[in-house]
Amino acid sequence: MARYTQAKCKLCRREGTKLFLKGDRCYTDKCAYEKRPYPPGHSGRMRHKMSDYAIQLREKQKVRRMYGILEGQFRDYYHRADGMKGVTGHNLLILLERRLDNVIFRLGYANSRDQARQLVRHGIFKMNGRRVNIPSMQVQPEDVIEVREEARKIPVINEAQEVIARRGCPEWLESDGANFKGTVKAMPSRDDIQFPINEQLIVELYSK
Repeated sequence: MARYTQAKCKLCRREGTKLFLKGDRCYTDKCAYEKRPYPPGHSGRMRHKMSDYAIQLREKQKVRRMYGILEGQFRDYYHRADGMKGVTGHNLLILLERRLDNVIFRLGYANSRDQARQLVRHGIFKMNGRRVNIPSMQVQPEDVIEVREEARKIPVINEAQEVIARRGCPEWLESDGANFKGTVKAMPSRDDIQFPINEQLIVELYSK
């Protein structure tokens, strides 16, 4: 499957905001976006007037890159959200939040969504007592996610647990770090997503 393999910090600079793609580094002074808060390239410092389409495209790319979703997958999520009751933009973000890899990242068992996705694929986690290896699985209220006992000494998982105190766990999730276990208390709402996203721009882009 195609994946972006270049410097991830360039994505944050291109989108003009932190996407938190490199875990704890994004919270320190070493963050490339803190040092160079302008787009990469020779003309990065130049001011460019953006069209309405460009603004919508950048918002879509920002969200897609933040969650680590390929273009085809992202479009499928939009169509699912559009067919659901309620506000399409809100539905889209909630579907993305309910991905298993995102939940593991939110619970503090990985330093980034990309790392969480890799750990899931290696079968590190169990959900409701069963081993899972599909990052895109949609979680439901009362689902219990835990690190398999034989994997609890993996350094990256323990490092991530130290970072969660600084990053915080959303209210719709409950983390039991001592037992390497997390519970989905409720469905996420739009208010639970604090990242600056204007989902209406994405809806306008795909509605054309």
